[in-house]
Amino acid sequence: MRDLGVGFGYLLKGQRWVTRHGRRYGFGLLPGLITLVLYAAALVALALWGEDAVGWATPFADDWSSPWRGLFRGFLTAVLFALGLLLAVLTFTAVTLLVGQPFYESLSERVDADVSPDGTAPESGRPLWRELWISARDSLRVLVRAGLWGVLLFALGFLPFVGQTVVPVIGFFVTGFFLTEELAAVALQRRNVDLRARLALLRSRKTLVWGFGTPLGLAFLVPFVAVFLMPGAVAGATLLARDLLGEENAGDDSAAPGGRPDTEDATP
Repeated sequence: MRDLGVGFGYLLKGQRWVTRHGRRYGFGLLPGLITLVLYAAALVALALWGEDAVGWATPFADDWSSPWRGLFRGFLTAVLFALGLLLAVLTFTAVTLLVGQPFYESLSERVDADVSPDGTAPESGRPLWRELWISARDSLRVLVRAGLWGVLLFALGFLPFVGQTVVPVIGFFVTGFFLTEELAAVALQRRNVDLRARLALLRSRKTLVWGFGTPLGLAFLVPFVAVFLMPGAVAGATLLARDLLGEENAGDDSAAPGGRPDTEDATP
């Protein structure tokens, strides 16, 4: 269980790193803000017209007597919005990383260089368009896996007692795992670690992954928090990826190579 604390420690170290590199933190906020606006608009639309959509999809309930028709459609509307919210939580990171690929790639490289003994960061050697394609393709594949888990957990949620206690806890751990995969992919993709190998790597240290991703997933449920935590989450996931691969860290992760303060990115 020690790995749980280590994983959480990487989450905190990542946030500390970005607070000491103010300019990179500021640029790292932009993709999250753009994605947040898009998701907020989608959820507002779902809240406003979700009931109409449910009514259109359930014409067989038109002749039901009151209050059963209202209760049935009200329940389905609530379920539809809950699924939309869950989908937003699961996909927010993937979409934000895709929108902000150049920002987060640069941030992750700088973290690697800061903690690498020789002050260098691994490079994939691929052009940006290729990186974007791989990121989008892998994110879709991860989303399918996460969606299957979501459907299973939703079905199990109807079980008495277990559905209201155990299933939500499992859901948070599942969310934390896939959230960590998306974030660590920024650093691991640069090292040419494909999706299958990434998933195997994360499964080999599940408690480490849960310690990082589960509290982050819980924090992401709070409106706007995800936007401000994303840059630090990418930084922390880079440190976690180095741990998974057994790469050596030199000195404090908040310092530049050689232990000197990073004056280029420090806040005034």
